[in-house]
Amino acid sequence: MSNPLRIRVISDPRSIDPAQMPAFICNACGTQYSPSEAPPAACPVCTDERQFVPASGQSWTTLEALRKTRSNKFRGLAPGLTTIETTPAFGIAQRAILVRTPAGNLLWDCIALIDDATVDLLKGLGGLAAIAISHPHYYTTMVEWSRALGGVPIYLHAADREWVLRPDPAVRFWEGDTKLIAPRLTLIRLGGHFAGGTVLHWADWSEDRGVLLSGDILQVVPSGHVSFMWSYPNLIPLSAAKVQRMARILEPYAFDAVYGAFSGRGQIDANGKQVVAASVARYITRISET
Repeated sequence: MSNPLRIRVISDPRSIDPAQMPAFICNACGTQYSPSEAPPAACPVCTDERQFVPASGQSWTTLEALRKTRSNKFRGLAPGLTTIETTPAFGIAQRAILVRTPAGNLLWDCIALIDDATVDLLKGLGGLAAIAISHPHYYTTMVEWSRALGGVPIYLHAADREWVLRPDPAVRFWEGDTKLIAPRLTLIRLGGHFAGGTVLHWADWSEDRGVLLSGDILQVVPSGHVSFMWSYPNLIPLSAAKVQRMARILEPYAFDAVYGAFSGRGQIDANGKQVVAASVARYITRISET
């Protein structure tokens, strides 16, 4: 005879040690929530029009469960840049990028899986000085990454504060359109996809060529251009005025390469500044047609 299912009845949830509660992760988007006895009734990241709830419904996992079925792979992308991706893919299937600078290493964007092997590899490469994330779809388990690497600061734009669903002292909100977080390494708030949508500019990358890490605030597309959307899965575009504003903010920065959030969807290895300008012009022409 099999053992009956045992259900623990909690008479006073306040008596439970939060450290013993699971921190649930949304299977659809990878967002991790503060520890709780039960998963949230819904994931507000997925119910927002910039994401979606799968037809099968909302479902949840934990970091412990992910570690049993998946692993991370590191792959060189370009000088000083290494991608970190989970296999098999999970959630939105974005990649994180390890940015290795003379002033220290930065993790750009975040993925849900963090395990001992990943931590060991990162420590072997010099650890992390900070984490910075382009927008809420990639917040995922950022708190776990910070704690695993010594409590490093997590830089997020204050305009997206409401989307931080697992608050932590490591989160540092910044305001305005730019923030220098290390020599020649600048966070640039462009908005668009989210109010706080941010890209990362490394000015002296690869003998001063400059590189822009764009997340999907500027989505690198298979043609080798970039494009812009308010909602990617629901195909809701941005207005011409908003894209023009993004271009104006970006104009002072020189960069030769642009790398986005996904592998296998094209990348811009050279002439990035010109390609982005041409992409902006093309987009505005098409969105303005009547």
